[in-house]
Amino acid sequence: MDHIKWFKEAKYGMMAHWGLYSLLAGEYRGKRVKTYAEWIQSSAAIPNKEYELLAKSFNPLYFDADEWIKLAKDSGMQYFVFTSKHHDGFAMYHSKVDTFNVVDATPFGRDVVGELAEACYKYGLKFGLYYSQELDWHHPHGGGYDQFEPCAGVSWDNSWDYPNREQKDFSICFEEKIKPQVEELLKNYGDLCLIWFDVPHTITKEQSLELNHLVKELQPNCLINSRIGNGAYDYVSLGDNEYPKEPPKEISKDAVCDYNSIAGFKYSPYGLYETAGTMNSSWSFKYYDQNWITPEKIMARRQKLNDMGINYLLNVGPDGLGRIPSFSQEALLKASF
Repeated sequence: MDHIKWFKEAKYGMMAHWGLYSLLAGEYRGKRVKTYAEWIQSSAAIPNKEYELLAKSFNPLYFDADEWIKLAKDSGMQYFVFTSKHHDGFAMYHSKVDTFNVVDATPFGRDVVGELAEACYKYGLKFGLYYSQELDWHHPHGGGYDQFEPCAGVSWDNSWDYPNREQKDFSICFEEKIKPQVEELLKNYGDLCLIWFDVPHTITKEQSLELNHLVKELQPNCLINSRIGNGAYDYVSLGDNEYPKEPPKEISKDAVCDYNSIAGFKYSPYGLYETAGTMNSSWSFKYYDQNWITPEKIMARRQKLNDMGINYLLNVGPDGLGRIPSFSQEALLKASF
């Protein structure tokens, strides 16, 4: 159980949302998104054929994995979590499953996940990967089509390219893309401390368990967060920017729970909890969002969460050139202790 002990003691980590959406920086054809910038394809209902053209412009000349990870290290963080594939379906690594990825589809042609994994090894940080296991707007059978509650875009699924929801079958996307890509990540990038799944709605209990078994078979010490859905998790990802007033209550690891919210379960069988938070109002880069939190706020939130046994996973949103904004860098370094 060394991996469980490690997570409890880690307390502080960095997350980074970076992808094609970073090029748009929260604005599309003269209109600014009102919410998260990484949701811009859905917010503006950008057709896949047009969104794919962004890949031809993705050449982040200033991306330096060592700089990112050294910043995390110097800020006192113990682990780093990166968006290997977000809801837009674009893989930030060399996927053999789908050519819609950073190596095959861009002039940049470099495996971002691979470089970050190497940098984490170099600087002694644990490495984890975010992977959107249900929403995939690039696949005609991506999930979310059974959800009608409000979201950060026009719909959870890609309803602008694929409007006929009755013809959608998530199991096709799951078998063709989701499961084999998760397998690639587990096999090709060394030891992962965790996989950070997100937004489970359409995914079935059997599919969540299948992903769980895949992770545990290939990397037994890789922790799984609660957003895998259907109770197939090791630790709880609390709601976005959730800072609870009191510590979570413990339950037996043998307790049976049903998935009850997008934030996942509220109780961890191993006593492992984490809040992921933003440094402004968006996860990915939004050029006009200057709502930066102060170093004092970072320290206060970290102390409050850690005192309750909750890890603080603080997100940065690099720009389209691969630069972590100076506002973020300065605040993180001033907040280190």
